[in-house]
Amino acid sequence: MTCSRLRTARLAGCAVVASAFLLTSCTTSDSGEDNAGNSSQSPAPSSTRMATEPPEKKLTEQAQAALAAVHKGMLVEAGAERVTDGIHTEPGLSEGKTYQLSLVCAGTGSAQLVFQPANAGAKTRIPCDGSVVQQRITADKLVRINVDGSRGATGVVAWQIDAR
Repeated sequence: MTCSRLRTARLAGCAVVASAFLLTSCTTSDSGEDNAGNSSQSPAPSSTRMATEPPEKKLTEQAQAALAAVHKGMLVEAGAERVTDGIHTEPGLSEGKTYQLSLVCAGTGSAQLVFQPANAGAKTRIPCDGSVVQQRITADKLVRINVDGSRGATGVVAWQIDAR
């Protein structure tokens, strides 16, 4: 075979391999199931990740159950977010009233609670161990609540604001 024919054969071989790879990638769903129906095998789930990280849904349920146990007064606002996303909210609070903010972080690491303006409430560390952290809020003006996860923190932060 001449040098140019050898190059052409190699290029054709690479094209076939690349096409097969792309075809396989396009026919496989995110769940690992073959959409073409030609394969009876699916990838095994990662047992390491499942054993070390409880599912997000389970963490959310745990955090919300902890909040339900301390709920007092009239609910104003509540929610749950991934620790990595954080909480960034400006609840509609009435000026001059006092509120109770309750937070639970379920997962690993910790998160930091900060208010704007700073005199609305105290800056607080929230451990991601499922314990409830409560903070009294006095609404003089618009209040912004920020909760950001520390480096490497994982899990869910749930919160609720009750009128007293």
